[in-house]
Amino acid sequence: MDLSLRQLEEAVSLRRQIDSLERRFAGLVGGGRATSSAGAKTGGGRRRRRRTMSAATRAKIAAAARARWARVRGGRKAGGGGKKTRRRGRMSAAARKKLSDMMKARWAARRRSGK
Repeated sequence: MDLSLRQLEEAVSLRRQIDSLERRFAGLVGGGRATSSAGAKTGGGRRRRRRTMSAATRAKIAAAARARWARVRGGRKAGGGGKKTRRRGRMSAAARKKLSDMMKARWAARRRSGK
C-alpha cells in the first residue's frame, strides 16, 4: 500500500489526537486502560500514590483502638489480673510417672515381640 507524504502526515496527526484523547479520557475515568503506544513505551498508565495519614489522625485511631480493647477486656490490664480461672488438664507427678512407666513397658514389650 503506497501512502503519499500528505496521507502519512495526516495519519500521524490523527494518531497523536487519538493518544491525547485517550489520556484525557483515562484522567476523567480514573486511570482506566491506556492502550496508547506512548503509554506502552513508558511502562503503563498512571501509578497510584499511597495516601499518608497525619500524626494526629494516627494518634486518634490508636486511641480509639486502645479504648475498644479496654472495653473488650472489661477494664483489666493487658498483663493479666481479673478473675483467676482453674487450669484444666493438669496431671499430678504421680499420675505422670505412672503413665510414663506404662508406656515404657509397652515399648519394651513391642521391642521384644519384634525380635
